Amino acid sequence: MAEPKPEELKPEELAKIEYKPPKTGWMDTPTVFKKGMFCYGNQPKFLKTVGFPNVRSWSVLDEDWKLPENWQEIFIEGLRERVGKYRSFRLFLDICVRCGACADKCHYFIGGGDPKNMPVLRAELLRSIYRKYCTTSGKIMGKIAGARDLTIDVLKELWYYAYQCSECRRCSVFCPYGIDTAEITILARELLNLLGLNTHWISAPVAQCYMTGNHLGLLPHTQKDTFDQMVADLEVVTGIKVDVPLNRKGAEILYYVPSGDMFDERGYFLTMATLLYFHEIGLDYTWSTYLSDGGNFGFFTTNEVAKRLNAKAYAEAKRLKVKWMIGGECGHMWRVIHQYMNTWNGPPDFLEEPVSPFTGTKFENAKSTKVVHICEFTADMIKHGKLKFDKSRNDNLIVTYHDSCNTSRGMGFFEEPRYVINSVCKNFYEMPENTIREQTFCCGCGSGLNASEDMELRLRGGLPRANAVKHVKDKYGVNRLACICAIDRAVLPALMDYWVPGVTVSGVHEMVANALICKGEKERTTDLRNEPLPGKEAKENV
Repeated sequence: MAEPKPEELKPEELAKIEYKPPKTGWMDTPTVFKKGMFCYGNQPKFLKTVGFPNVRSWSVLDEDWKLPENWQEIFIEGLRERVGKYRSFRLFLDICVRCGACADKCHYFIGGGDPKNMPVLRAELLRSIYRKYCTTSGKIMGKIAGARDLTIDVLKELWYYAYQCSECRRCSVFCPYGIDTAEITILARELLNLLGLNTHWISAPVAQCYMTGNHLGLLPHTQKDTFDQMVADLEVVTGIKVDVPLNRKGAEILYYVPSGDMFDERGYFLTMATLLYFHEIGLDYTWSTYLSDGGNFGFFTTNEVAKRLNAKAYAEAKRLKVKWMIGGECGHMWRVIHQYMNTWNGPPDFLEEPVSPFTGTKFENAKSTKVVHICEFTADMIKHGKLKFDKSRNDNLIVTYHDSCNTSRGMGFFEEPRYVINSVCKNFYEMPENTIREQTFCCGCGSGLNASEDMELRLRGGLPRANAVKHVKDKYGVNRLACICAIDRAVLPALMDYWVPGVTVSGVHEMVANALICKGEKERTTDLRNEPLPGKEAKENV
């Protein structure tokens, strides 16, 4: 019987998970590549654009991956170099005692049952190679010391599972030694990239960002047309015609977002919301058609590529002569800013410490990077009474909040989004405690896994998050899942439609704009999605 396609699998079938371990040891259990569980290999033109190695066409299911003749030497020397360069990497490889505290914390293992998706075992795939070529015990004792030779099958297995990790870091929360398995995944991908073993859905956005400033390859005139459409849509809903300042030198603030906020449906509404919000408060700001993507797919490839792509942020701030920056609702964009940006591309001495022009608040946490999260900015505005809301406009929404991994676990960014949501909505309910904040479950599609061809992996990886949403839907009637990440907004709808039908997805500021009372607005009968507001259904149908 033919294997069913991922999209043909029904929820009750996909929910049947076999956690029973295989009879053979993990080194002796061959890896079987299953369709729906991996992304397509990269294409030559994108590798060539950014100077990646081993440019060629290849397919994941082909026996021959067209590797260089000295591929083992390249990989091993790369491993030795990084072990020597990154002290944390060597420490993480050395100190794990295989206690298993992380084993049942990974959403891919929970949703799929594959033992090699236990964080401890996924890391062991690379750790075994490290032991063989970088430790004396492994060189002498081999398999007894947990070491194994780097063969083509071992390399393929490492690739398969390195791209079944969303680098969400949930496992690190529970590790008694503080091992960050995501860092092991990141460096495993770096090593694989030395051989030209990336994926299309990562290498293509990297190349597009390198060429155009955003991962969709949108040129300035395309962005301008999109903004014009948003302006027209906003005028229909609110009666207000907003201005969109593009590439304006001398503005106080540069605002930048992930490119998904231009064309993804939920991102489109979020950008409309931001335009209305900034117009209402009279913010002196500008958008840039060059810095048109705060998301950094290079971070899923190598640290060096991520650094190269991220350089455009400070370069554009300097070119436009702004004072500081506000960043939109994006996940890995914010982790890069918070943990890497100043080291990679700073310090930005030409920028000023961010101070709200409306409340006088100094954003001390942005003193180094000079970039403030829009939720921080809005929470401060609300706290100081600078915004007026009609919360009843969101009465049709029963909201829960998904902590995006990078902003929550990676930044400790918990309270501001909840404060904003509770300020504009009457009905808000938390998911279970062990599924939110620093223990939040991933959307299942981070780190470049949000492609269409790996849909089974996405649905399995997203099962724990969906299960928590189902809990609050059944208990409180939740029908809206809010989040502050572009990838989440793009992929969670498919996850909800599959596991928890009836729950829609949005950014936080879409709900802010729906409730925002604006000067000169007409009587609103619809929200930004052109759906009737509560109590306005009759007028909308007239």
